[in-house]
Parts: sequence; structure tokens; C-alpha cells
Amino acid sequence: MSTPLPGPLEHLAPLLGHYGYWAVGAVVLVEDFGVPAPGETILLAAGVYAGAGRLDIVAVAAVAFAAAVVGDNIGYLVGRAGGRAFVHRWGRYVFLTPKRFAAAEAFFGRHGGKIVTVARFVEGLRQANGIIAGTSGMRWRRFLAFNALGAALWVGVWATLAYLAGDHITTVYDEIKHYQLYVVASVAALLAALVTRHLLRRRHER
Repeated sequence: MSTPLPGPLEHLAPLLGHYGYWAVGAVVLVEDFGVPAPGETILLAAGVYAGAGRLDIVAVAAVAFAAAVVGDNIGYLVGRAGGRAFVHRWGRYVFLTPKRFAAAEAFFGRHGGKIVTVARFVEGLRQANGIIAGTSGMRWRRFLAFNALGAALWVGVWATLAYLAGDHITTVYDEIKHYQLYVVASVAALLAALVTRHLLRRRHER
């Protein structure tokens, strides 16, 4: 049987062909506590395989959800136990520089649970959100609840789209990512304006 994966996903065919659900779980798991890995990509590839009858879509979704939640909780424990010193020393190896970490931590401090939920869809934040939540002192139960919600939405959206779109998933994915950049940029600009307004108001009151 020919591999039902479009070009950009084709390199994952041997991994999925040999290890199936184990590959999905392992890659999503390690990505979610900061290791650079194609977690979202393998979820899309597994969804396409499921649409072609090579995997079961319910099992793909269940494995990816469990791996995402566990991976982020490992990141949370790393952040909680190691704190800023750990991140500053080792973060550069997973592209989490002190400057990037400080910006993300400030973002978390202002928006908490909402960011944990949405972070799943944002490259960079998806890999770092557990570590940052743990380091910033977010309560574990609160983190767990919002993290599980974000994981369910993330898995549900991409697995379903890949399952239904099949060979056309890369076109759909690229189009969504294109508009996602505008959304993220707009939200960032809005938050920057609100922070600036808050700082100016405080200065005026003083």
C-alpha cells in the first residue's frame, strides 16, 4: 500500500509505519516538555493515516491527548523544581533563552489559565508553557485543568482536520497558519497597547 502522506509529512511515514501510536505518543510527549520535536506534524500525519484506514482516529486522539497532558506536566514539574536558575542554565538548548523566557513569564503572569489553553496552538509557547507555568508559581490544579482543555482542543482540531482533509491537509494547515500569524500579531499589539496604557496611568497617578 502506498503511503497516504503528502510531501511535507512524508518523512514521518517510516516512523508511523513501524511504531504507529507509540510514535505519536512519544513525539508529542517530548515536544511538550521543551524538546524540539515535530509533535503537531506527527499528529497531522497520524490523522491522515487514520483517514486512509491505517490507524484508528479515536486511538490517535486518545494517545495524543494523554501524551500532551503528561508532557506539559513534566515541564511544569521541571519549572517548579528547578525554577529560573534551571531555565537560564539549560533553556538555551531548547531555544528558551532568558530574554524569551522573561517575556513569556510576564505574559503568563497577566493571563494565567487562558494562556495555558491557547498556548497549545502557538509554536514556542506550546513547548515552553508547562515549564513557565511551573516557574511562575501557577497552582498545579489550575494548570492541569486549563492544560487538559487546551490539549483536548488542540488534538480535536488537528486530528479531525487531518482525518477529513487527507492529502489536502498541508494546504489547509498552511492557510490556517497564515491567518494565525495575523491573529497572534493583533493580540500581541493589543496587549502591548494595554500594558503601555496601564504604565502611563500609573505614572500619571504618581
